[in-house]
Amino acid sequence: MKKVLILGGGFAGVEAAIFLKKEGITNVTLVSNRDYFYIYPTSIWMATAEIQFKDLCVDLKELAKVHNFELVIDEVESIKSKENKVLCTKNTFEYEYLIVAIGSGKMKHQGAENFISICGEPEDSIKIQEKIDTLIKKGSGKIAMGFGGNPKDPSNVRGGPAFEVLFNVHNKLKKLGIRDKYELTFFAPMAEPGARMGKQALKMMDIFFKKLNIKTHFGKKITQFVEDGIIFEDDSKLESDFTMFIPAGNGHKVFQNSDLPLNEAGLIQINDYCEVKHNFDDNITNEDGIYKVFAIGDSVALEGPDWRAKQGHIAEVMARNVAYNIAQMENGNESRKGYEEHLNILCVMDSGDGAAFVYRDNKGGKMIPMPIIGHWLKKGWGWYCKNSKLGKIPRIPGM
Repeated sequence: MKKVLILGGGFAGVEAAIFLKKEGITNVTLVSNRDYFYIYPTSIWMATAEIQFKDLCVDLKELAKVHNFELVIDEVESIKSKENKVLCTKNTFEYEYLIVAIGSGKMKHQGAENFISICGEPEDSIKIQEKIDTLIKKGSGKIAMGFGGNPKDPSNVRGGPAFEVLFNVHNKLKKLGIRDKYELTFFAPMAEPGARMGKQALKMMDIFFKKLNIKTHFGKKITQFVEDGIIFEDDSKLESDFTMFIPAGNGHKVFQNSDLPLNEAGLIQINDYCEVKHNFDDNITNEDGIYKVFAIGDSVALEGPDWRAKQGHIAEVMARNVAYNIAQMENGNESRKGYEEHLNILCVMDSGDGAAFVYRDNKGGKMIPMPIIGHWLKKGWGWYCKNSKLGKIPRIPGM
């Protein structure tokens, strides 16, 4: 059986490893730069100390044992697809099939040392919790949270977690009876942050901000982050004792050291089947003419409608499709599965005391409030995610 090499231990990479084994592919190796799978969607509760860091981590060694794939902890440095090689800090790997799932890089911002991102390194969530705790002990303060965009690739943005962390902080301060001592502000450089969720959702977000007394600062380009706030293009300043900001994604630094085709933002170009092609003319194939290099998740230049956005469930769809497609190639079949028909925005946006169900597709978008139960549904999903991947409970079809 030909060797499949997976780069990345996040949602896309882990799902690919699990489903390759389900498809009967026996020789699967996953390379990750950390020894745990991190559940980013539920890390929002680290800010308010509602969850412990260990609860967000799934031991990759345990996952590898349960699903019978090989795990190597190493740092990818470059990809030489025309040579069938991947160079890492400790090892050099060869392969017959390659799946790139190492995620994306982050847009650079002047003064980045003055903010912390909930979508950055996993350990950053602990720092956010410490910052919030310090301000609570102080008894008052100004907190600003937001996210940025990438004009070269609008799909590579993470806005939902910024909304969720701020709403959860509001809820915690309210429970402590000190909400009136804090100024909360949501900021973003675009005029209508969250617009990709649809008009209804955008209107409801505005209602939430006003109801919760959360100030907004939209439509001005960010010039730099400073120790006590954010400076904008018109030289105005948003004062902040603590800033949580999620930069938009761009190409991973590894891609700059590789021979893969990239878009203007530095992300890997693929077709609907997640097959990587050099300039879409010079196909990366094996001696039988079969595609051998794939990219999934945040690593790719996502194609589709203007409202498209990268999410974990889309990354997992891509992973399952690639596992299926590789199995079909190995069996000499022409059947293939694509990701574009599955594009949608789907999330449960948590607020600490409830949530809102958000859905968007080509027919439009909707946001449905789910007081109280929504919060526990998302908590339940976190438990399900961890235990279903470990094989402790059955997997719900499509999840």
